[in-house]
Amino acid sequence: MSEYKDYLDDGIYDIERGKFNEAIEKINKSLELKKDWEIPYFYRAVANQALENFDEAMLDYTKAIQLNNKMTDAYYNRARIILSRKDIENPNIENAVKDLEKALELDNKFIDALFAMAAAHKKLGNYHKALEYLEKLLEIEPEAIHARALKKLILQKYIV
Repeated sequence: MSEYKDYLDDGIYDIERGKFNEAIEKINKSLELKKDWEIPYFYRAVANQALENFDEAMLDYTKAIQLNNKMTDAYYNRARIILSRKDIENPNIENAVKDLEKALELDNKFIDALFAMAAAHKKLGNYHKALEYLEKLLEIEPEAIHARALKKLILQKYIV
């Protein structure tokens, strides 16, 4: 096996064990040997996201997408960062929606992306659009508790 893959595999193993800083060090060594592969950028972004190094994670997810525009999870994770950041006063929810649209274009049954899309539209005040995504989600996963709760909240609080 190639040395760059060994470093990456070790980094992924560290991520699974919650050793994110060690994972980043190993993935950086992998990237020193091979820079034109999306997988190490994706996993370094995962580690940085876990450490709440959101700007670094966003850059790496973007690089992974540039190298492979079919990386469903990179679009989704990038959107999740935008939707969950508390350190930015006005996060660009529209960018999150674009990323989620792409993730759903690649996998239209991506439950987490459907829920995130509903949450994004709720934040934008597009309550009917949010309900559409929740309905799609509930068609796939009828017992989705969080989706049912969000649907109930939107119907009771925002749609009269």
